[in-house]
Amino acid sequence: MSEARPVVVETIGLKKIYHLRGEVVNALRGISIRVTKGEYISLMGPSGSGKTTLFNMIGGLDRPSEGTVLIDNIDLSKMSNKSLAWLRSRKIGYIFQTYNLIPVLSALDNVALPMIFTGMPKSERSAKAAKLMELVGLGERLQHRPTELSGGQQQRVAIARALANDPAIILADEPTGNLDLSTGLSIVQLLYRLKTERETTVICATHDLKMVDVSDRLAWLRDGSIERIEERATVTIQMEDL
Repeated sequence: MSEARPVVVETIGLKKIYHLRGEVVNALRGISIRVTKGEYISLMGPSGSGKTTLFNMIGGLDRPSEGTVLIDNIDLSKMSNKSLAWLRSRKIGYIFQTYNLIPVLSALDNVALPMIFTGMPKSERSAKAAKLMELVGLGERLQHRPTELSGGQQQRVAIARALANDPAIILADEPTGNLDLSTGLSIVQLLYRLKTERETTVICATHDLKMVDVSDRLAWLRDGSIERIEERATVTIQMEDL
């Protein structure tokens, strides 16, 4: 990844401590990482390694116990809840393992929902949502509700929704976790296409080794720390990573 590309996400000494039933859990232990514009980086590691916690810190869904998260050089810790909500709705698109679609809404309305919060008129919302559904290969499923779609189709709707407000950053938390091998591969390829065609920065928390082929870099986490960061061409997978 070229050094000339601007840094869009940076964490500095990020720590997250939870107090559970009288015990102290160090979910993150001082993580520092930089991610540049248009980069596809995968946060790899076993369950409990800190991937999702780091994902939530970067996305402003949770606040760190110590350390700093910068999005386009803006310190999230210094933002009000209202300003943080504004940034999340316009700068970041979220994709979750469980899809998080609203079951009573059609696929089209699920995709259009984030646009309501930016004040976009209804006719424009519907037109843009339809285009995004075409982009993810579901142009003929606009009026289907989530229960009428397969898991892979629901994840495609979730990806279209994540793109609703043209975010600079896509955060994907285990996006293939509930999918079969073939469907998971198609989702991986779709995320890579978005990265290459739109120069969207993709940060993916995953343990899915299919992500290796499409990632520019991989950050390997264990016990809340980054063990190593590798360029794709030099990736070596060790047994303890699996």
